[in-house]
Amino acid sequence: MASFKIALLSVALLNTSVISAVAQDDISSAAAYQAAAKTFSPNLQRTFPDNLLWGDTHLHTSFSFDAGMVGNRLGPDAAYRFARGQTVTASLGMPARLRVPLDFLAVSDHAESLGLAPAIAEENPMVLEDINASRMRDLILQGEPIAAYKMFAQLRARGENVLHRDDLRQTMWQRMTAAAENNYRPGVFTALIAYEYTSALQTNNLHRVVMFRDGAERTNKIIPFSANESPDPEQLWDWMADYETAVGGEILAIPHNGNLSNGLMFADTRANGEPIDAAYAIKRARWEPLYEATQIKGDGEAHPLLSPDDEFADFWTWDRGNFGFAPKTPDMLPAEYARSALKKGIAFEASIGVNPFKFGMIGSTDSHTSLATAEEDNFFSKASPAEPGAGDFRYRGPIIQLFPGKQDISVQAFESAAGGLVAAWATENTREGVFDAFKRREVYASTGPRISLRVFGGFEFDSEDHWSPDLAALGYQKGVPMGSDLQVRAANQNFQLLIVAAKEANGANLDRIQIVKGWVDAEGVAQERVFDAVWAGTRKPNSRGSLPAIGSTVTGATYTNAIGKAILSTVWQDPAFNPKQRAFYYVRVLEIPTPTWLAYDKAHFGDLITLPKSATLSHQERAYSSPIWVAPLDS
Repeated sequence: MASFKIALLSVALLNTSVISAVAQDDISSAAAYQAAAKTFSPNLQRTFPDNLLWGDTHLHTSFSFDAGMVGNRLGPDAAYRFARGQTVTASLGMPARLRVPLDFLAVSDHAESLGLAPAIAEENPMVLEDINASRMRDLILQGEPIAAYKMFAQLRARGENVLHRDDLRQTMWQRMTAAAENNYRPGVFTALIAYEYTSALQTNNLHRVVMFRDGAERTNKIIPFSANESPDPEQLWDWMADYETAVGGEILAIPHNGNLSNGLMFADTRANGEPIDAAYAIKRARWEPLYEATQIKGDGEAHPLLSPDDEFADFWTWDRGNFGFAPKTPDMLPAEYARSALKKGIAFEASIGVNPFKFGMIGSTDSHTSLATAEEDNFFSKASPAEPGAGDFRYRGPIIQLFPGKQDISVQAFESAAGGLVAAWATENTREGVFDAFKRREVYASTGPRISLRVFGGFEFDSEDHWSPDLAALGYQKGVPMGSDLQVRAANQNFQLLIVAAKEANGANLDRIQIVKGWVDAEGVAQERVFDAVWAGTRKPNSRGSLPAIGSTVTGATYTNAIGKAILSTVWQDPAFNPKQRAFYYVRVLEIPTPTWLAYDKAHFGDLITLPKSATLSHQERAYSSPIWVAPLDS
């Protein structure tokens, strides 16, 4: 009867001729009910990012000179279709598909000599007009594609560009953007437009993935700025600024593989040799809010020589040298790894007032097969010649090329990781939603598994907050998410982290959650410490504070979840917080031991392959959150 009365009142309110017949108290009640009904759906008030999206922002296709010239036959369209979950045929003939599609992908082919291999394959007339491209075409027709690629690499090392013409590059760039547009499904799959700027000063890696927020309507107005125009990243940043001004779009750059830069990626000096100053620091922080901390060519979070007290610092470490010419020396390492760079960053901020290395952390594959396969049991290699079906070359083929007359610092295929992925907390699965998550650094890196991770920093969390069923809403209310800055306001405040991590569906259980803290001490020296925050099982830290290993269930290419936990969560409080110190904190989540791609290959191919004795057959995969930076009291 009451509901019928409300319905009649609603009709009456819409018809002024009958309002006089309705009691005043009933009118007020109905109006209040209708006002309340306007806010009935709680999701309208949830303005914070609550979509966890998984993707790869660093993938090469046949349009990249070092992919297409060595046998990759798949272009950008195939790469996007594979990432969307479709079956494609890999370059060596095997059908391939992802177990779970990605939510987003950026094809990032090299801007230098963009589209060289497709131009040769299509008998483009421009090929015959370029003496070196014509010679490489002849080698390919003679069945010598590797010789053609070596020729290209040696020419490029001498500063000679092959078929780097604006008219050809414009055509190939528009093919790339068209493939992105054809595969973009807002709300379902985001095809990001991107490319790689491949600077290699003295063969030292200063590469960046350049990613756009925009579609082809804007990006087709430019030709990608390449290292052939300038190898100095500052010139790239100036070009990016010009793009935003002239086109009205948005753009950012993501450095990767500092471990191959021989001390240049996070050096104390600029590319021109001058010291870092505040103006440089502002520009770098503006244009490079992220760093690709893990991928096929080695994990870049930490190094055992830089973090000797961190038992998990040595994970797929590549540290022999740069791209085949100059060996590594220990003094180069501090300017090559994410953790040491974050420490250098807060030290710079203490001295010049600006942090040049304030970046969030992501992972990606850097695969050159067009296939974003970060899963250990589905790994299609760094490059097409080492895809499944390549026999022992899949494990013994060189990734970093050995050049004549140089010290052997080559790296073999079996030493490559299966790659990484990036997770983004986004408001929606669109170009705008993904890009905005990247720009505010609300992203994190994974070495492959899709571990769910939420991290918030603050001063007002209760010890039981990590049990909240709506933890994210509480985290945004009381604190700030990963990738943010936090200011100390009172001397009695103590820093806390609200953390929850969950294993991947059908994946491995979790071993532990760790906190990595870096700070600047009273003498101005950057320090670090790793804390075990919460862990699976009944283990107790020993007298040195070290937590015993969780053990292993790995046998060949199998494991079980008899150990570990599906979910770990906590409110962690810094036991040594100093409100007057500048600091950063990020979270590292470790899985229980699982088989590597090499163990899966051995189980699949058996005696058909011979793995090197030093091959890694099990490991503990992990995720790294973006940091939270804490500014000291009165700063």
